[in-house]
Amino acid sequence: MKRIKPWKMILLAALSLFVISACSGQGKEPAGNQPQAAAKEEGGTAAPPDPLGKYPETVTVTEVMGFNPPEDPRTPKGITPEQNAYLKDLKEMLNIEVKYKWTVPSSQFSQKFSLALASGDLPDILELDGKNFEKLKKQGMLADLTEAYNDYASPTLKKYMESDGGFAMKTYSQDGKQLGIPAFEDPFLSTQLLWIRKDWLDNLKLEPPKTMDELEMVAKAFVQQDPDQNGKNDTYGVVLQKNLFFWGFDARGFFNGFGAYPSMGDGQTAWIQDGSGKLLPGLIQPEVKTALGKLQSWYKEGILDKEFALKDENKAVEDITAGKVGISYGEWWYPNWPLNLNVDKDPNADWIAIQIPGLDGPGKSLVPKIRGDKVYAVNKKMKNPEAAIKMINFYIEMGNKEYLNQNQAEKGYVYNWFSPRIYNPAQIETIYTEVNKALEANQTEITLDDENYKNVADVFKATKDYLAGDTSNASKGVNWGQYFSRAAKDGGWGLTRQIKENQAFVNHEFYGLPTATQVEKGAQLDKLMQETFTKIIMGSSVDEFDKFVASWKSLGGDEITQEVNNWYSQQAVK
Repeated sequence: MKRIKPWKMILLAALSLFVISACSGQGKEPAGNQPQAAAKEEGGTAAPPDPLGKYPETVTVTEVMGFNPPEDPRTPKGITPEQNAYLKDLKEMLNIEVKYKWTVPSSQFSQKFSLALASGDLPDILELDGKNFEKLKKQGMLADLTEAYNDYASPTLKKYMESDGGFAMKTYSQDGKQLGIPAFEDPFLSTQLLWIRKDWLDNLKLEPPKTMDELEMVAKAFVQQDPDQNGKNDTYGVVLQKNLFFWGFDARGFFNGFGAYPSMGDGQTAWIQDGSGKLLPGLIQPEVKTALGKLQSWYKEGILDKEFALKDENKAVEDITAGKVGISYGEWWYPNWPLNLNVDKDPNADWIAIQIPGLDGPGKSLVPKIRGDKVYAVNKKMKNPEAAIKMINFYIEMGNKEYLNQNQAEKGYVYNWFSPRIYNPAQIETIYTEVNKALEANQTEITLDDENYKNVADVFKATKDYLAGDTSNASKGVNWGQYFSRAAKDGGWGLTRQIKENQAFVNHEFYGLPTATQVEKGAQLDKLMQETFTKIIMGSSVDEFDKFVASWKSLGGDEITQEVNNWYSQQAVK
């Protein structure tokens, strides 16, 4: 019998609560926001809805994008989001043309999108976080996707959306109207690991650290003892970018090592149990102050880059790639980018993953109950809302075996630039399981035959090539990155699985939509946190933390705490 994962059981149990909540909601859709009629397919007459049907006339959809460089170094240099080969195929297969109203580096997206929201200059298809979804829902700006989804969602998309019992879809509905298509994943993808240069440890005859004291000793050695043995004083210990709680190269794992759980990476506080049935805001707990004091000392000693407060994630990646730093906190995927770039640049580079060091031994990472902070919605002014659903179908379709030799990075296909993009929620576990099953059976090819084929086959080939030392198809770094992120038992996902099995994690308990006060005052509190914490790290008194706590509570934090605990007592599944 197939075992239901614990987080899915939570979702299933929570479903009934959210149905009640949704039915009792007082919000009303504005007049005119009615489901669009089914589009006419090729041939010009009303045809049965086809999830991948081609429009007879070109349908142009507008989007905006915050983007990072392509992960795969085989991607043609200089390519832009507008040149992404997925868009060419989308036009040929479905006659949908994507026009970007603007594109910016991801570090600038939040500010740019806030300006777009304020001016009302929104694209047709919207990739939203919870707060912006709530804002636009409240303003009546979102289209009802109920009919579009029911008519055009492919069987595979519906399978993904039903894999949690339909909980996530219900979360983004109101009064029976579907206002967004959620992208949710295995919550353990958020587990923090410590990535460290094993070759530098070996050069200095050091062991991988298990405690914070051991980590500090190693980090100092990486600063002071020429770990790359090039005779230059040109390395530092731990990479950190200006956004202290972000999606990468940030300080989440560091704080977790002190038993502090300030944020999941969105700037908002995380919520942890207090042992008496209530939730505490992790951001203002005493352990955070202790951790900030240690970061301050690391900054003084040069373990952190003196210019970290000026660096975004791309600058942090440049330091990793150039071999200037040997330690980074982060998730399972780092080998696939950017550690692979460092491996290709330096043939001696040997990165390993270890459980985050804690005060008395390996620490516990913060893991959300549900990982699904992104939702795709459609502007109510969009003429063909079903096009958004068909674009999701298209991306899933491109994972099938027949497209294996087509959508390759060297041909200009950049998967993480395509939006809207929904994954199999269990994709990484599927890859890990299928690749290791094939390796253990000494297979020469993958036998899986569904929409996961390309992802599994790509990793299987990279793994075989890496283990054989074959670089005829891709560089060592590319092959290693695929293997060590997704398939290696001691790699990113392999270690994450062990941490999950050993229960070495603490849950972020709040998984509802942002509360009213979070939507209204969250950005102000985020800014207060970022400015205060950065000043402390760079030398202000650690006691500034106490003033921050008082300000945070008075500026809305206490209201948010009450709202979150109301949700926890009435709707959460414990």
